[in-house]
Amino acid sequence: MKTAETTNWTMMLETRKTQRILYNFAVGKASVSQTTKSLAFSECAGEFRQLVRTHGATYARRLTRKALRYRGLSI
Repeated sequence: MKTAETTNWTMMLETRKTQRILYNFAVGKASVSQTTKSLAFSECAGEFRQLVRTHGATYARRLTRKALRYRGLSI
């Protein structure tokens, strides 16, 4: 049985900079490539790439909006 890997949203949303970058991605102001470049060399870069690789861009946007909403961050 294959286990589902979960995204570490706590790590991805711990700074205001990454919150702003992921918010722009979630609402469609930034593409996957723009977001990946913005997150380059940060702790959550690999986590974001894995999210997009696993779920695709459309579902990754939906999951990001959901994570931001659950934490009450700018949505």
